[in-house]
Amino acid sequence: MPPAIAFVDMLCLSSQMKKCLHANSSRPSEDRLTTVQFHPIAQVVMTAGLDQSVSLFQVDGKTNPKIQSIHLERFPVHRAQFSRDGDTVIATSLKNKMFYLYDMMEGRVTPVHTVRGLNEARVKEFSVCPEGGALLLTGTNGYLHLLTLQTKEVIRSMKINGDVVGVAFSHDGSKVFANSEDGEVYVWDMRSSRCVNRFTDEGCVKGTSIAASPNGQYLACGSQSGVVNVYSQEACLNSANPKPLKAVMNLLTSATSMTFNPSSEILAIASRDEDEAVRLVHMSSLTVFSNFPVSKRKIVYRTSCLDFSPHSGFFSLANNKGHAPLFRLLHYKDF
Repeated sequence: MPPAIAFVDMLCLSSQMKKCLHANSSRPSEDRLTTVQFHPIAQVVMTAGLDQSVSLFQVDGKTNPKIQSIHLERFPVHRAQFSRDGDTVIATSLKNKMFYLYDMMEGRVTPVHTVRGLNEARVKEFSVCPEGGALLLTGTNGYLHLLTLQTKEVIRSMKINGDVVGVAFSHDGSKVFANSEDGEVYVWDMRSSRCVNRFTDEGCVKGTSIAASPNGQYLACGSQSGVVNVYSQEACLNSANPKPLKAVMNLLTSATSMTFNPSSEILAIASRDEDEAVRLVHMSSLTVFSNFPVSKRKIVYRTSCLDFSPHSGFFSLANNKGHAPLFRLLHYKDF
């Protein structure tokens, strides 16, 4: 499809974004939501937050009925994610070394108290590895730890200078991009655990987030100033001094959350430091949709997490009011 036609289609997408009932309207959180994530296969969305709960909802855009909700005693959830196959939820908290595994098929919640080879005071930030069966834990002092879920042990660790503020996997999982608080981006080969490239995010004083597009084309780096630099992923793999394709300057406070939609046509960016600070970037034209958020009254509030459904039919976010506003992207026909 020629870029001009794609851009017209995306403008239509923007104007045809329909506000739905909140994804978690049948069970709003009693505290700040920290997670919203769509299931990789089923038409289901998960929310989790500081009210010590993880909840699952059927997504129809109309009633979004609750499927199940579990309470984790004295465990405000900092991050929750589905495993690659969607059968398990992994949940971490703010000050615990322990984390939980929730087997949705068996309805079993298992606390993991001990991880062999992990010398960290707490497990807080993590990413599910694309090949499945492993987590990449963000440690302190620049450490990244690869943990296998089968044996609950760290099999290797990597280290960067400065603290890690975000990681993003390449589309095939062979590389991981680690953004540092110092504004440097490290590229690691996951098989050899070698750093294969390193570059400075242009103009960045303090890094805050990072995201890689599923098609392997783009890498987005967020900073404390709110600037999001979009790079060619190929340049980030091979060049010591890649130049941004675009500096997105629509956020005025720290760019804390970013995610690409599954087709890599849209980049969603947000700041949790200001109400309504969410923007959608059309990637082929590198322009920001002017009419999102779509409502005249506040519904987005302070956003801590963003996600698209598997075929981009829905978009949701987690806010500090305990809600997960849900939007139907009519340009995309499937869930």
